[in-house]
Amino acid sequence: MSAPFPPSAPTATGLLDVGDGQSVHWEVHGADDGAPAVVVHGGPGAPARGMHRLLDPARYRTVVIHQRGCGRSTPSAADPATDLSANTTGALVADMEAVRELLGIDRWLLFGASWGTTLGLAYAQAHPDRVTALVLLAVTTTTAREVAWITRDVGRIWPEAWDRFRSGVPEGERDGDLSAAYARLLASPDAAVREQAARDWCAWEDVHVSLDPAWRPNPRFAEPGFRMGFARLVTHYWSHAAFLPDGALQEGVARLAGVPGVLITGRHDVSGPPDVAWALHRAWPGSELVIVEGGGHGTGDATGRALDDAFARFAVLR
Repeated sequence: MSAPFPPSAPTATGLLDVGDGQSVHWEVHGADDGAPAVVVHGGPGAPARGMHRLLDPARYRTVVIHQRGCGRSTPSAADPATDLSANTTGALVADMEAVRELLGIDRWLLFGASWGTTLGLAYAQAHPDRVTALVLLAVTTTTAREVAWITRDVGRIWPEAWDRFRSGVPEGERDGDLSAAYARLLASPDAAVREQAARDWCAWEDVHVSLDPAWRPNPRFAEPGFRMGFARLVTHYWSHAAFLPDGALQEGVARLAGVPGVLITGRHDVSGPPDVAWALHRAWPGSELVIVEGGGHGTGDATGRALDDAFARFAVLR
């Protein structure tokens, strides 16, 4: 990846009450007169640390939103008492719109990574007139097929680690939906059961990105609060296939005709296999596909160059 721009304090920040007992943290970085952009972070439940620094602060006014239940948004999914029933893709799309309206932004560029590409596509298809362009990194659409792939099928590559992951759920649930089984464990009244499930889930998350030559263990999984909130949110969304009809994002991508988009995926990204981006590209008139040879889940020098190129070209859009 290319070097990010230096850290800087936000020019504005706030906590927006979006209803359902939820308040969403937002902040703005960069130039007040820059091209508006919004960062759509991954996870679900993993607010980006510095993702906005990949956009030139002299050319962009970049909004960072912490999605419901994570980061500085409240209440936190790390609290077992927090009800996740109001945490859906449709609700997250509505939250993004509420922040856009609050900040008086007419249109903005969407920069999404991993799960953020699923949410970014859902937002763009619901509000294409509010999007100048999309830059999507480590592309996913969170279909039931993709969830089954990442929780079961890639166990053929790491059989020993997958056996430990599968063995973390009750025997009678090991041949079913593993994300749903873990979601049930994470809702247990027994704190020890919840903690073990969070550890087991995050250990598997670290495995399926480890083909990347640049891989290092994710230090955030050592943080108990992050680990619990992340595991609860990921299993909640994955066990419901992102609360979207099967194939909806690929079918709906035709609504983005005329909206420029760059899809960047690593050849070695088994967490978000390149066929997902390939299928979207073929269905999306005017989109560009960059497959990074040797790249992993959002990593690689060529990935950084592709991001730099896209952001430089799209900085003129308003």
